[in-house]
Amino acid sequence: MPDRGRPLRFGSFLTPDATRPQETLRLARLADDLGLDLIGVQDHPYQSRFLDTWTLLSVIAARTERVTVFPDVANLPLRSPALLAKAAASLDRLTGGRVELGLGAGAFPEGIAAMGGTARRRGEAMSALEEAIGLVRLVWSGRRGVRFEGRFYRLRGLHTGPTPAHPMGIWLGTYGPRGLAITGRLADGWVPSSPYAPPEALGELQRRIDEAALAVGRDPAAITRVYNVFGHIGGNRSGPFEGPVAQWVERLTQLALDQGMDSFLLGVDRDVEAQLHLLAEEVAPQVRQAVDRARAHGRA
Repeated sequence: MPDRGRPLRFGSFLTPDATRPQETLRLARLADDLGLDLIGVQDHPYQSRFLDTWTLLSVIAARTERVTVFPDVANLPLRSPALLAKAAASLDRLTGGRVELGLGAGAFPEGIAAMGGTARRRGEAMSALEEAIGLVRLVWSGRRGVRFEGRFYRLRGLHTGPTPAHPMGIWLGTYGPRGLAITGRLADGWVPSSPYAPPEALGELQRRIDEAALAVGRDPAAITRVYNVFGHIGGNRSGPFEGPVAQWVERLTQLALDQGMDSFLLGVDRDVEAQLHLLAEEVAPQVRQAVDRARAHGRA
């Protein structure tokens, strides 16, 4: 997939560690202080070692000033889409427009069932995700007396509001053919993770998104591409996202120019503070410079 010319963004995929909540908040503030653009938090409510994602995002948003926050991605089977839409719009208003909404069909059905949610078959889960997108946008419309009669969700005369403070995006974490088609037809962004969508697979996955977008008259360039990358800056481990700063700069530049990815969230399991400094102070500036040079010379 070619470069689509979108501004590059960098950020942190933070672990909602319930055993070290103050450390998680400190790292979020550091990401903000370092000028990073995004903080994503995974949403697995059935995990006893994790804080609740929306509660954590709300506290992070209150303690930061610039960074955009989003669930990476919200577990739809355990969260009512109408209430989720209201929560996202409320937090967006409270932060002056620093929230996006990541949505997922729901992995780990055993955990979902254990928490009292509906562990749907994959096809049903995709149908529910597609239905939820339309419902969320209705809840963001500000209209009164809204009705929605779906297979999975209903609104019966809802007075919607508040509306978001900015045109909030719906970003989907999808991988299969149907989920990618839904992303292309309906979503504002795509949020894959490198363990499930390694760099060599991105081209084919994005082709499906772009074809679905074009089929309904959408410009594929309007869909943001946010990549959760798991690895370590420095060291000598093997893997697509392991190695020195220069290697990271080369890899992320290639992903931006050749694969059309525009946002990168770093997920690391050790030395997180040092890793955020490396990302913000060395990797991100050099990637931006390399991409700007390529675009200036007609590479895009």
